[in-house]
Amino acid sequence: MRIIALVFHTLSMGPISTFMKHHYRHFNARETVAAAEGWIDLVEKKKGKMLITLAGAMSTAEIGLSLAEMIRQDKVHAISCTAANLEEDIYNLVAHDFYKMVPNYRDLTAQEEMDLFNNHFNRVTDTCIPENEAFRRIETALMPLLIEADKKGTRKFPFEYYYEMLRNGSLEKFYQIDPKDSWMHAAMLKNIPIVTPGY
Repeated sequence: MRIIALVFHTLSMGPISTFMKHHYRHFNARETVAAAEGWIDLVEKKKGKMLITLAGAMSTAEIGLSLAEMIRQDKVHAISCTAANLEEDIYNLVAHDFYKMVPNYRDLTAQEEMDLFNNHFNRVTDTCIPENEAFRRIETALMPLLIEADKKGTRKFPFEYYYEMLRNGSLEKFYQIDPKDSWMHAAMLKNIPIVTPGY
C-alpha cells in the first residue's frame, strides 16, 4: 500500500491519481488514496519530513525501482529498515545477474532447500541471493572500513559504512544494475539518515 501511495504522490497531478480517486472509493482502496493525500499534505503543503519504514524482503523484491526515485525527488527524508533491507539493496546492485528465481518455492523439498544452501544460494521466498557474488563482494569492500574504524576507535552507524563504501567506488566494477535503481545509492547521494535497530 505504501508504494501505491508513493506512486500516487509522485504523479498526483496526472492520470493515475485521477483514476485512483474515481475508482478507489471503498475499503482499503479508499485508505490508499487517503494515505497518498496525507503524504501530499504533509510533504508539499506543510513542508514536513517523511520517514519511511521497510521490513520484509522489500529490497530483494527490488523496491529500489520506485523508492530511489522518491528519494531523488525529496519525498523521503529518513528511513528505518531492517539490516536485511539495508544490505540486500546493495546485494542486488552488485550481484543481480547471479540471482536465482524459484517460482515454486512453496513446493521445495527439504533436500531441494539443502541443495540451494550447499550451492551458496540464500533463499528469500522465490528469490535466491548468490553468496559469492553478493556477500563476498561486499565483504571485501566493507571489511577494510570496519577494521580502520576499529583501529581508530571510530563509531559509526551501519548506513555510514555503506555510504562510505558506495562513495569510495570500491564496488563500481561489480555493478549489475543501473545505480539509479538502488535506493541505498539514492539515499547516499542525498545523505539521508537510515536507522537499522536490529543491526
